[in-house]
Amino acid sequence: MSGEFKDKVVVISGGSRGIGRSIALAFAREGAQTALAASSEPNLAAAAKAVAAVGPAPLTIAGDLRKPEGCEQVYKAVNDRFHRCDVLINNAGATRAGNFLELPDDAWLDGFALKFFGAVRLTRLFWPLLKNARGHVVSIIGGAARTVEPEFLIGGSVNAASTNFAKGLSKLGMRDGVNVNAIHPGRTATERTEQLFRQRAAALGKSYEEFVASVVAESGARQMTTPEDIAELALFLCSERARQIQGTAIGVDGGTTPGLY
Repeated sequence: MSGEFKDKVVVISGGSRGIGRSIALAFAREGAQTALAASSEPNLAAAAKAVAAVGPAPLTIAGDLRKPEGCEQVYKAVNDRFHRCDVLINNAGATRAGNFLELPDDAWLDGFALKFFGAVRLTRLFWPLLKNARGHVVSIIGGAARTVEPEFLIGGSVNAASTNFAKGLSKLGMRDGVNVNAIHPGRTATERTEQLFRQRAAALGKSYEEFVASVVAESGARQMTTPEDIAELALFLCSERARQIQGTAIGVDGGTTPGLY
């Protein structure tokens, strides 16, 4: 894929840390012009420095993607600077884990506001540019879309809705020449995973160390997924070699997803 993404514009929500940052680095190494959107200016500054060390310096946009105006801010910044978008990576999203009876409405609304509605709004805004470029949308969702855990009901519900949205959008993509796919990471070694593990451990009345040990023992995977594993798949899905992959959700979890798919 060397040079395939040179001069292409790749927009990554939640691009300042974890999986989003790794995806930005992967595209930058291939010559892409990246645009990173996130809420934290310090985190964006750190990510921009890392990305600029391996490829074109990224455009960074700090804003609240839970709100329509935050998404509009991202679109305006990208459109004003580049007048194009070849790839949209919907990666922003954080949902609370915990005891269902103790999770207030605000936690549910916040979970859907960022991960689901943020992706819906960004996709709607960028769609005309993606259509013009015959581009790609990849949504980083999560294995909880396919599994059920009583301590992760918000995340599971948001992920399931996001997966349905991506699948339905792929049908529009078939008509408009835009490839739409999703990635379901398993438990991935990020700061966010540690935070979720601590929340789930508290909900179960366990220590963090006890919960991590039980997760590793139960998963059966050889190792935990890394952000780089996700980035490599995202890069492939947006390449010409994957042009016939449309409306698919791929798990990257070391084989831990139960069931047939």
